[in-house]
Amino acid sequence: MKTLFEEIKASIKNNYDPDCSFWRPVLPWGGVFTIKAGRKAVSCTPLYVEINLKNTCTIDGFLMLLYVILHENEHFPKELSLHLGREFVDYFLYLMDSSNFTTVKLLWIWDKMEKQQYKSEVHKASLEIDLFGNEHDNFTKNLESLMSTIQESYCSNLRCPTRMQEDPQRTININPPQEIPHGDLIQRAVDELFCSKIELCEQYGCNGLREFTQRVFCHGAPPFVVLNMQQWKPEELAYVPYHLDLSDHKYLLEGATLFNKEEHHYSAAFQIDGYWMHYDGLRNVNLILLNKPPEFLLLSSLVYIRAAENK
Repeated sequence: MKTLFEEIKASIKNNYDPDCSFWRPVLPWGGVFTIKAGRKAVSCTPLYVEINLKNTCTIDGFLMLLYVILHENEHFPKELSLHLGREFVDYFLYLMDSSNFTTVKLLWIWDKMEKQQYKSEVHKASLEIDLFGNEHDNFTKNLESLMSTIQESYCSNLRCPTRMQEDPQRTININPPQEIPHGDLIQRAVDELFCSKIELCEQYGCNGLREFTQRVFCHGAPPFVVLNMQQWKPEELAYVPYHLDLSDHKYLLEGATLFNKEEHHYSAAFQIDGYWMHYDGLRNVNLILLNKPPEFLLLSSLVYIRAAENK
């Protein structure tokens, strides 16, 4: 039996239409999960309880990207199991390959999200879970310690009350430059976050210089990273690098999530074997092969995978 990933690859290879679509929906928006209680629940009448999922686009695109990433490198499932749990990774892949898409979303909600991150209400015999909000709150921040980094700094002033500081971060938020210089703005922003530097100490009353060490990953270079691009304007995204130098490692562009402000809706784009596909769970035909790379003007995030090391 072919996996979903193998089916998608086969559809790309065997279809010569540049705007072809995958033959069946993948991770459709929302979802309904029916729970059948035993006969002892209410006399001899089976009791059915539904779980209705709404506004799932805040996790759908990333779940699709996660599935593709897990197939990009034979070592990635084992590596990600260290952060997400072996049972989660195995069950996630099984559910995706068996098209249990609503259960996939519930797995993420119940295993990785906190209850305060989503709204839930009971309507008669139905539980409604609403994921309306921000995809970085609902997905990226729940990747455990995968992208955790730390940077230390030391002030030259011996009397500085906070002479030694640590700046831990669990996600990678890069800020656009205040001025738009020529060149690769995204790489520059990453360098600004990760590279060592010397700045004036911002501690009140201190006139010392603060030296920042290189920011490093707490648990080694992760299989993939998510760059939060929410603060970037379209004119700052004229160039998106396909290769990224990050903490002494090379990363390759795997995909992106896109945000439509008018619809308050997220979608995703990713590449398989060099072919770009667009995923939008809200559409009836929701997985489409693109004849050229997508426009990155409505970016919410960029996703890069770690390049294989040359031996």
